[in-house]
Amino acid sequence: MSWHELAFVATPYAVILLVVVATTYRVRHRKFSVTSLSSQLLERDKLYWGSVPFHWGIVIILLGHLVALVIPGSFTAWNSEPVRLYALEITGLALAVWTLGGLLVLLWRRLQSKRVRAVTTPMDLVVLGLIIAQVVTGMMVALFYRFGSFWGPEVFAPYIRSLLILDPRPELLADLAIVVRVHAFLFFVFLGVFPFTRLVHVITVPLQYIFRPWQRRIFVERNRVRSTP
Repeated sequence: MSWHELAFVATPYAVILLVVVATTYRVRHRKFSVTSLSSQLLERDKLYWGSVPFHWGIVIILLGHLVALVIPGSFTAWNSEPVRLYALEITGLALAVWTLGGLLVLLWRRLQSKRVRAVTTPMDLVVLGLIIAQVVTGMMVALFYRFGSFWGPEVFAPYIRSLLILDPRPELLADLAIVVRVHAFLFFVFLGVFPFTRLVHVITVPLQYIFRPWQRRIFVERNRVRSTP
């Protein structure tokens, strides 16, 4: 088995098995560890300026990737007009820059704030490092290997489909630039780490979580209610 097959055949299937087994075990047998362990009460200002661009930026980017994989024809049709192609590429790059800015603020916050650093685990830094690497390589693809939104659905969608039907076709990625393949491989690495991080809480939280007030606000409101005669 070549390194290419190891990275894009063996790794994806091993990661999927690991995610299912590890996440199920953690949710069933270590349920109290499934929490975001928010550090908002320790420091709020930098968290706001890091968390908002990171969360919204990464969600929109991931949704775009999902649409490209599930409905690749929609991207092909949209990009048939050069103006729309440029608009999509520029928007994606801008979102990546916005996301990266938020990630760097979050990393700086973890390293600079003594109170936050005291509760920071090595895995927190690993996760931030992996996501930063993923965003940076994605930006490199956008800048140096133009129009990924055009050729991506024609290459990655069939590859992902081949994995799902248990007939992997890693040769589809063989001719891509190394930075493109690193970008794809980092996704599998991140997915493999996911069950062992605090991020696992997202699979158990309802959608209302996105729109709820922050914990600090809830804490203040509850104290106000209790202190009201």
